[in-house]
Amino acid sequence: MMDGSMTGGPSASLPADPFRTLDLRRISRVPAPFVEPDVPSGVGDLLARYASGQTTPQAEMARFASSIAAPAACEAVLSVLDVSDAAQASARRWQNGTARPLEGVPFGVKAIIDVAGAEITCGSALTGHQIAAADADGVARLRAAGAIPVAILATTEYAAGSPFNPRHGVVTNPHDAARWTGGSSTGSGAAVARRMMPFALGTDTGGSVRVPSCWCGVTGLKPTRALLSTEGMAPLSWTLDHLGPLGLSAADLSRVMAVMANLDPVAMRPLRIGVPDGWFTEIVDTAVLTAWTDALSVMQDLGAALVPMSTVDLFGDMATNHEAGWTILTAELSASQRHNAVRRGEQDAGLQARIARGDTLTAADYLLAMSHRTTLIERLMARWDVDLIVTPGLGGEAGHLDGLVIDIDEQTHGFDIISRNTMIWDLTGFPALMLPAGTGRSGLPLGVQIIGRPYDDALCLAMGTAFQGATDHHRITP
Repeated sequence: MMDGSMTGGPSASLPADPFRTLDLRRISRVPAPFVEPDVPSGVGDLLARYASGQTTPQAEMARFASSIAAPAACEAVLSVLDVSDAAQASARRWQNGTARPLEGVPFGVKAIIDVAGAEITCGSALTGHQIAAADADGVARLRAAGAIPVAILATTEYAAGSPFNPRHGVVTNPHDAARWTGGSSTGSGAAVARRMMPFALGTDTGGSVRVPSCWCGVTGLKPTRALLSTEGMAPLSWTLDHLGPLGLSAADLSRVMAVMANLDPVAMRPLRIGVPDGWFTEIVDTAVLTAWTDALSVMQDLGAALVPMSTVDLFGDMATNHEAGWTILTAELSASQRHNAVRRGEQDAGLQARIARGDTLTAADYLLAMSHRTTLIERLMARWDVDLIVTPGLGGEAGHLDGLVIDIDEQTHGFDIISRNTMIWDLTGFPALMLPAGTGRSGLPLGVQIIGRPYDDALCLAMGTAFQGATDHHRITP
């Protein structure tokens, strides 16, 4: 649910700080994508292939089963589920004309989200072999629409640990095995990027859907807080936890959210897009800034008006906001992990560090942070005068597993900077969509983030779909 660094998060010493047709030749910064011709490119493509008889649910389940034999691919998958009966039932529905909206579409589930009959480890040795009695609400909604859960996917421990999970090991980045996927939805990001499945469920408390989406080159949505139920998810921070999907495109996520949240697509119109300064563009690699400004140019060419924004005027002091998010997260993590205190030494070092930080907080610290959160949300709702805000994604390309550092221009930074542009949206609960926006100097994916007002998830997805209709960044494969 968060960035999964080895640090305990920031400390009190943290310093302040469709539209028109587009000529892609002017802004394209990515090589021509390579997509295997026999692999569906997403949910929509797979449904079209089912409808035309080009493939069957059984064939897609067999393709998934064979995919985990590929080198490193198995890192993302903790267990494979028995789907033979569901695949046969879906095939019959396609044959008799009763296919549901996501009929026969395989998906993966992060190992802190319940799937009936599956072992849900939460990435922890302390959970033993616990079996989920029922589906989490989100899984149940997807099943009812015909989607088929095929695998339980890796996570950092309780969605709050380091890259080096003590029970299951590390999930390396599909684009470079020396780099990390980002966390904590490590398996979800890697499995979708490898085209093992067209979408997966993850969770996001400080950035954990959007971080692996950015670093693995896929599209991920942290929905409006409480738009998707967290029932059946292991808690990290009940105030900040979000359930969200990762997929190959914003259009695919729109299909998924239509099922999970009854989210209707919106008609596009010329939009006012806020372009923030300050915090969101600091400690950011030049290549990331270039990808961001290129993306803004695409959106402008698609009909949007770019509106410069003062981050200080809208948000106040971002360092204080960021710190409030981490105070709430670690305080609630400390409480949610109290039952494991006697076995703390068996837990991941990164998780231990974050719990320890939460243990030092007072009730007053927590309550002041919660009060600050309420005031900040009220401030944003009163001052937000654009349709969407677009920020750079993460500060740099995927972090190095050796040393746990991120390259930003000529300097390296620790993993504690990962959540700089993501935590604020968990704190406020506003919807945030991360989507590929190019590649960096090492050829690894970069991202941009589209943010809307509460319950403007469909508008974020519509802008993402329009952007991806004009670019090929989301089609790059490892």
